[in-house]
Amino acid sequence: MKIGIVRFPGSNCETDCQEAWRVMGAEAEMLWHQEKSVRGFDLIVLPGGFSYGDYLRAGAIARYSPVMPDVIRHAREGGLVWGICNGFQILTECGLLPGALLRNAGLSFVCAPQHLRVENAATAFTRAYAPGQIVSLPVNHGEGNYYIDAAGLRELEEEGRVVFRYVTESGAADAAGNPNGSVNNIAGIVSRAGNVLGMMPHPERAVEPLIGGEDGGGMFRSVLAGKE
Repeated sequence: MKIGIVRFPGSNCETDCQEAWRVMGAEAEMLWHQEKSVRGFDLIVLPGGFSYGDYLRAGAIARYSPVMPDVIRHAREGGLVWGICNGFQILTECGLLPGALLRNAGLSFVCAPQHLRVENAATAFTRAYAPGQIVSLPVNHGEGNYYIDAAGLRELEEEGRVVFRYVTESGAADAAGNPNGSVNNIAGIVSRAGNVLGMMPHPERAVEPLIGGEDGGGMFRSVLAGKE
C-alpha cells in the first residue's frame, strides 16, 4: 500500500502519523501541500495541526491548497482519504464530508484521553474492531464541536455513517462523555461510499503502550488488511 501524508504550513501531527505507520509495519511518504498530484497513492492522510494558522476558521484556507483538487479527485474515484483533527476540518470545508466543526462548547481547548465507542466496524478504517467496542484515544482541539442540521444528522445515523461516538468509560453517550458539545456525541464520520473518514481524536498517538495505549492501532491494521 502506498500512503501519502499531506504536510500543510502549520501541520504538527504529520510526523506522528508517519511514525505510527512505521510502528504498524508500513511506510508513509510526506507530500508537500503544493504538490499538484496524488496519483499512485492508495491512501491520503490529512493530519492534525493548525493549517495556515487556522486563520478565518480551521481548515478554511487549507481547503484551497494546490494539492486539494487532486485529493478530491482521488476520493471521488474511490481512493481512501483519512482526515484526523485538522484533517477532518479540511474535509468538511472542501465538501468531501458533510457538516462543520465549530468552537468547543464552553470555548475551551481540550487535550485529554477520551473514550469512544466504535459505531461502525465495517469500514476500511475500522474492520479490526468489534461493533460497540470501547476504545481510548487522545483528543487535542479547540474546534471539534461537530455540527450538522437535523436532516443531515438523520441521514448520517440512518446510513450508519457515524463511525465513532464520544462516550463515558462505561459506554454512555451522554453529556458527561462529550468533550466538545458535538451533536449526538459524534467523533468521526465516513462518506457515503465509505472511502473518506474524518475524525477528531488522534489514533496515531495511541499505537504503543509507551505513549499511553494501543487502541489506535486497530485503524492502521484495518487499512493495511485491505491490501493483503
